[in-house]
Amino acid sequence: MYEELRNQVISLLSKQARLDGRKPHEYREIKIETGVSKNAEGSAKVKIGDTEVIAGVKLEVMKPYPDTPDNGSMMVNVELCPMSSPEFETGPPDIFAIELARITDRAIRESKTLDTKKLCITPGEKVWMVVIDVCTLNDAGNLYDAIYLAAMAAMKDAVFPAFDGEKLDYKNKTKEKLPLSRVPVSVTVFKYGDHILVDPMNEEEKAFDARLTVGVLENGNLCSLQKGGDTAVVADDIFRMVDLAKQKSQELRKHL
Repeated sequence: MYEELRNQVISLLSKQARLDGRKPHEYREIKIETGVSKNAEGSAKVKIGDTEVIAGVKLEVMKPYPDTPDNGSMMVNVELCPMSSPEFETGPPDIFAIELARITDRAIRESKTLDTKKLCITPGEKVWMVVIDVCTLNDAGNLYDAIYLAAMAAMKDAVFPAFDGEKLDYKNKTKEKLPLSRVPVSVTVFKYGDHILVDPMNEEEKAFDARLTVGVLENGNLCSLQKGGDTAVVADDIFRMVDLAKQKSQELRKHL
């Protein structure tokens, strides 16, 4: 079944076509809506075609880690909701959910998008913790990019709750935004034989050889890379995949 589907995808790609009629480097329609949750400090809903995810940002006050006493911190969680796919089950996060969270976390963390020093309230005593929770609503392929876009859009939407130095008041929000220094974009490129594409459907995701998720800054510099799939990729393939990711990042950035 795998080989048959893979051969079909490669045959179409050799003709610059896809299973759903798109070109290899074409995304489905992308929609981003912010402020979708009244209870979160920041929130966003992202749709890429029929794939839909929602993200929320919660801000908590905690004691800093001993090795970074004057830095706040960030955490990304991904929940693969069973209602969004028959392949997802209830229970603790599985390997796929953990990987999706790490891919999103890596691009944000390695780009130093969040100025963690500005999250310090009292060195060694109190700092802000930024918790980003992402939940899938419908999986129709390419959760990688959808989850990242939702997390970044929610961070841009977030504002601090009222805090008097002792008690947090989540019912009253300030106008102070998160200290974001840049806006990286994460693009996942998939390889099938000698061909590459972006934004795969579920069927296409079942037959890829390798994938590369690339974090790209505004100036085109890379901030993160994560490879997936069982097939090795040579240097020429990596360069092609990175070049495509840099090109498509400009398109995705417009939505943010």
